[in-house]
Amino acid sequence: MEYLDLQLIHALQIDGRAPLRRIASVLGVSDQMAARRYARLREQAGLRVIGRLNPRPVGQTVWALRLQCIPNAALGLAHALAEREDTRWVQLASGGTEVICHLAVHSDSDRDALLMDRLPSSRRVTSITAHRMLRLFKGGPTTWDGPTSALSREQMDALAPSYPLPHAQAAPVELTELDHVLLTALNRDGRASHAALAALARCHESTVRRRITHLRTAGALFFVMDVDERLLGDPAATAIWMSVQPSQLAAAGAALAGHPEVAYAAATTGRTNLLANVLCSDDESLYTYLSDRIGTLLGVDTVETAPIIRTLKRDGSVARNSSTLRSAP
Repeated sequence: MEYLDLQLIHALQIDGRAPLRRIASVLGVSDQMAARRYARLREQAGLRVIGRLNPRPVGQTVWALRLQCIPNAALGLAHALAEREDTRWVQLASGGTEVICHLAVHSDSDRDALLMDRLPSSRRVTSITAHRMLRLFKGGPTTWDGPTSALSREQMDALAPSYPLPHAQAAPVELTELDHVLLTALNRDGRASHAALAALARCHESTVRRRITHLRTAGALFFVMDVDERLLGDPAATAIWMSVQPSQLAAAGAALAGHPEVAYAAATTGRTNLLANVLCSDDESLYTYLSDRIGTLLGVDTVETAPIIRTLKRDGSVARNSSTLRSAP
């Protein structure tokens, strides 16, 4: 990608709903140039901005699932999981015999319907491991620069939204009927204009603007930038499952959050209690990361790696051939 493309992606990672004219001003290019590059990235790189709920304030629980499958069955199972509304980050790992996905549910019955009924009844699944997410150290609402760190500190500060970042202690938020309409639309297109959202919700544009502002201020709504990471230098993704002594878990999670290779890190339940997703340029870089970064963390007893060979679903819904709302300029 050209450097301007990386700058635009980095800008959208900071604030996915920032108007293109403001991004263009910060980058020092014309509005037309920013609009053309944005349109090209949408078409060629699958770039989308997605509105996402912060699980804890709205009463959701997130699980990381590891599903061991019989040969030649994992891909079909992964496709089926990717089609579900309650999943994200559905990936094939370990040579195509393992499926990893995140499941966000509102109730125990929703969780059990998948984990205790549907998956165990499938002959394609040989084992299931479910880890409940306890503390998010990096990912989700946390901006990850990764391989797209293309902006100066001054540019990043100029684009940073005024809303507080969602965090683990955000107060509970009661979602309204209007919220559900807006969230469904924003999950399809996080840059949908207030006018388009108001027409869809059949209410005043000012009402939509106030409600989105409220959800962002309360920490219940944030925006992520979804793009095919292979176009950012073809980094190799790897899931790392670690068993860490409880007294060192917070320190190890904080250390991972500071590593540029780490896109996601969370404390979990289970035999392994720390999960990280890392992106490294090649096997040698992964080896160096494991030996020089993970190897120096205190309290890490065991480390298990699972190379990701295909990502079927990232943050947003599976791409569909459907029209999108008019995006904000």
